Amino acid sequence: MAQPSQLPQPSQLPQPSQLPEHDRDIAVVGLDCAFPSAVGPEAYWELLMRGGEAVGEVPQARWTADDLPGAVRDAHRTALMRGGFLADVDCFDNDFFALAPREAAAMDPQQRLLLQCAWRALEDSGRSPVDLAGTDTGVFVGVMGGEWGRLRMADPEQVSPQLGAGSSAGMAANRISYHLNLTGPSMAVDTACSSSLVAVHLAGNALLSGECDTALAGGVNLLLSPALGLVYSQLGLVSPDGRCKPFSADADGIGRSDGVGLVVLRRLADAVADGQRIYAVIKGTAVNQDGRSNGVTAPSRWSQQKVLQAAYRRSGVTPEQISFVEAHGTGTALGDAIECAALGAVHGVERERPCAIGSVKGNLGHTEGAAGIAGLIKTVLALHHRIVPASRFADRENPQLRLSERGLRLLKSPLRLPPGPVLAGVSSFGMGGTNAHVVLAGAPRAAGRAAPRQSGAVGVFTVTADSPEALGRNLAAQAEAIARRPRGSVAALCRSSNRVKTGLPYRYAVTARDTEELADRLRRAADDSADGAGGYAQRPWTKPVVAFLFTGQGSQFPAMTAGLHRESAVYRRHLAEVDAALAPHVGGSILDLVLRGDEAVRETGPAQPALFAVGYALAATLGELGVQPAAVIGHSVGEFAAAVVAGVLDLGPAAELVATRASLMQQLPAGGGMLTVHVAPADLAELLAAQPELTVAAVNGPADVVLSGPIAELDRAERVLAGRGGRTARMKVSHAFHSPLMAPAVEAFRAAAATVRPGVPRLPIASTRYGAMLGDRPMDADYWARQLAEPVLFADALDALLDEVAPTHLVEIGPRPQLLPLAGRSGRSAGVEFLHPSPGPEATGRDLAEVVAALYRAGLDPEWGALYPSDLRASERLRPYVFATGNRYWGCAPAPRPAPVRTVPEPARAARTAPAPAPRTADPALAVVIEAVLQVGGHPPELVVPEARFYEDLGFDSVMIMQLKDGVEARLPQAGEVSIHQLLPALRTIGSLAELYGELVTAKAA
Repeated sequence: MAQPSQLPQPSQLPQPSQLPEHDRDIAVVGLDCAFPSAVGPEAYWELLMRGGEAVGEVPQARWTADDLPGAVRDAHRTALMRGGFLADVDCFDNDFFALAPREAAAMDPQQRLLLQCAWRALEDSGRSPVDLAGTDTGVFVGVMGGEWGRLRMADPEQVSPQLGAGSSAGMAANRISYHLNLTGPSMAVDTACSSSLVAVHLAGNALLSGECDTALAGGVNLLLSPALGLVYSQLGLVSPDGRCKPFSADADGIGRSDGVGLVVLRRLADAVADGQRIYAVIKGTAVNQDGRSNGVTAPSRWSQQKVLQAAYRRSGVTPEQISFVEAHGTGTALGDAIECAALGAVHGVERERPCAIGSVKGNLGHTEGAAGIAGLIKTVLALHHRIVPASRFADRENPQLRLSERGLRLLKSPLRLPPGPVLAGVSSFGMGGTNAHVVLAGAPRAAGRAAPRQSGAVGVFTVTADSPEALGRNLAAQAEAIARRPRGSVAALCRSSNRVKTGLPYRYAVTARDTEELADRLRRAADDSADGAGGYAQRPWTKPVVAFLFTGQGSQFPAMTAGLHRESAVYRRHLAEVDAALAPHVGGSILDLVLRGDEAVRETGPAQPALFAVGYALAATLGELGVQPAAVIGHSVGEFAAAVVAGVLDLGPAAELVATRASLMQQLPAGGGMLTVHVAPADLAELLAAQPELTVAAVNGPADVVLSGPIAELDRAERVLAGRGGRTARMKVSHAFHSPLMAPAVEAFRAAAATVRPGVPRLPIASTRYGAMLGDRPMDADYWARQLAEPVLFADALDALLDEVAPTHLVEIGPRPQLLPLAGRSGRSAGVEFLHPSPGPEATGRDLAEVVAALYRAGLDPEWGALYPSDLRASERLRPYVFATGNRYWGCAPAPRPAPVRTVPEPARAARTAPAPAPRTADPALAVVIEAVLQVGGHPPELVVPEARFYEDLGFDSVMIMQLKDGVEARLPQAGEVSIHQLLPALRTIGSLAELYGELVTAKAA
């Protein structure tokens, strides 16, 4: 590859501080494309930079020489049998877009290409396409003619409602809007070869007028027949070797080519405000017409000149500021001469260096309806990479074009762009005389600035897909792409995945700290799917129901949650907030005491405020991440943080009560203790009768009891229980909590609590004082005073919570697991997932991230931003969605396809893997409905089962429903005609519709 030449910075080019603020600037924030030999932006850029070409023989699936009449074949063989062709254009993931096979087969493959291209482009813009559903996003698509309709509608026997919509060029944009549920302006544009650049012009105007806030713009072109090539050949426009050679001495006509490309556009201010990656900025556009020139198909130099001048004027720039122009450049003698004359008339002004020109048609051929977008994406990528690819065939410049004399030059080697702002232009001219020009600039410096990277910061990487197979495929694709990156932090990658790779039914999420670890974990998940393990694939049908369990005293230790405090800014903020609330009542900073690893935290006085602080801060952190509990339960002092979360107590009064409680209990005489015994409460009756000074302080489970009382009595009880084979453990506490020895503190604490007026709970509370749901009983002064000395009935309270709330997840809120093991031994928590955001001394921010990942897999949609540093706004480009390629459509009927291999079973309600139905002859109505569905939709028989849903699983629409109704009633005349009002409620599944018709047949027979 030739080495880049360095372009000095023109003295006329303004510095960033001198550039005027344009409120009419449009940002290019996303893009996707597929061109021959270059599927995807990376492959396209690689093709351009190596000066490759994409011209070859026509695939047999399109047409063959034998399809042409002999005279035509002999006269125009080269013109008709060579070009740039996309491979596998018959592949289409119709299941992803919920399109029935018969409808997919009837669709113009250009529509199918656009649908998948639109999804990938929106992902590239840093947003999940699902998030745009219902927004005023606009769609503007350039598309020439309607070959598919002419080919398919010519046979009346093939005509169907699906083909009518599928063959309409006007539906090219509407399909995208419909399937992505975008409600902004949606239009197809046909101005011949300028169509896609005119679409960009219209999209920009719609953004500036406020018609939409996001716009998709671009074009598509597929060579479906040799007809238009024959027209070009008869006009003398076709190159004998099927290649375009723009501005070359060898230029001898055009070669045709496939192509599709879309860009995502936003107003620049909006893109900057949302932190989107900006490839380039559209400064202005212009469109005009040749009017009555030398012929309706002949270009006009004067109109081309005017459209350039209008675009520069509207952009607020002057021609000498333009560093390079991506020209229309077809490689026809007349077209190149007229275009260079127009370019020279505008750019041939005094300037330091000539204006560079080129045309991507030298690489691809003429992509016709997609020609403008091919040039625009090339220019956008050039500005983004700050290098302009060399022009193919530039080594034999056409001297008759007088480029140097006109202030122009062809790039014989790549042009490295100078630092600072750079401006470029893109031209596209239609055969009928509609001309378009776009002025582009590099991304603003602030928008291109990378956010600070935190080395080793943990993140949650998310991937979603429409099926288990698709999830495995996309996990493997992401693993492969990430493995190619240099080893480094993944926080920005993960943040981008949370914005982009969400919204589809099957979910996966994994935590990681660097790219090597992330690639490995994604690869292992993908391998599991290939092996049929399948545990990675989850499709939540509901949101998770989360209960918070607040840990009590005994779980504290020096430096608890220090790792989380170090890594989570949100946790630091909430811990500082509660520390400030406690400080006036504890005589200093509990936060400092905890984080410096002071052993004093083990003492009751500081331990209880410290546990309250940790509990409050953990719960508040989870709440900011979008984890809202459906119910709360607190063990002893843990009830205070639970009461704050439930809205019973405000933070300030609760902090004062906890500090007072801890101080009163610390001041009590020493000499008491607590003993954990793994014995059923009923089996302790004899021991307690013999030792009346002992009391049950807590019943934590069927065989988890805590005894409290004098040390001597505990020693005696320990010996007795050991003799019976019972397991015991002495708790490291300073006093006999929850026993009569607490009595001296009760009245003083009652008086303190009387100053606080409790609120009404916003959440259900399982009271460990009552051993039941709190209900409408108040958490008043009497409650808190008696809670200090009475037993903790955790087991009964947890049973009540499980019965009333039925949580799917129990999340312990405290410095280490204490209550989750109790819940596990209770025998009541089968099927409930246990989570802990800070499970012990080694806990870090990763444990918090694991909680969020687990809940996301279960159906939670977190507030992802709270997981990352606030200044982490960089958007990383991720591998776009990998669509299935197993379904092929080239004709009006679906091609036979093998039954998909199911590595992971889905729930029965999903049609793709629903269990096989009973024999179809067992239920005549069901057999009739299934037969009609197969005829209307063209689905593989294994998917048409009673549980299959018409809209979500089979992709039916209103037209297909009416076809289905007619088909069923023709086969089942004894049911009579069903009204729409009768039909609609039954259109849930195939089975529910069969039930309706079965009931009607039975009723008629009676």
